[in-house]
Amino acid sequence: MGLRERKKSETRAALSWAALRLAVERGLDNVRVEDIADAAGVSPRTFNNYFSSKGEAIATHHLDRCLRIAAALRERPAEPLWDAITRAALPQFASPAGAGAPHASDPAKWTAGARMMLAQPALHGELLRAGARAEAEIAAAVADRTGTDLERDLYPHLVASAVMAAINTAMAHHLRGDPPVPADRLLADALVGLAAGLPAP
Repeated sequence: MGLRERKKSETRAALSWAALRLAVERGLDNVRVEDIADAAGVSPRTFNNYFSSKGEAIATHHLDRCLRIAAALRERPAEPLWDAITRAALPQFASPAGAGAPHASDPAKWTAGARMMLAQPALHGELLRAGARAEAEIAAAVADRTGTDLERDLYPHLVASAVMAAINTAMAHHLRGDPPVPADRLLADALVGLAAGLPAP
């Protein structure tokens, strides 16, 4: 990746993280595009060059985290499929906001804010779109590892759908907990369960 592409990727990630953080802290309806741009150190016009809405910016954080799983899965050495998936996925869920993101100073407040934010109908469509794109990338990575055909075979799509279901279920259970169980621990349990019942072809 060249310098220009890297800077664009960093700006996109900074805007997405700022949108997520502010929506959790203030509530989605209390965050303006200008606030997100200011928090990321760019202009509102720059925000609009990357995203069409606050919801898209927030959903992109989830999308990028899942796309990193697909990329990491492609880089894993030869090993059983579900071991590779688990080792690719867990680092992305080591904190409420994902690997590399600043930890919330008050985890309970973060969790409460995330619950409220995710209850907003305005986010649901964006999260579904992000999940569908991530699932397609994970399916392609699974097909490469298993020698299956992405067009003809059900298996890579079934595995990718199961991985996304595990992620979504683990995150929902994490947010329901009082106190929350760490998301990476829940995801590890979910993937172990899937591995036991969905063997490689």
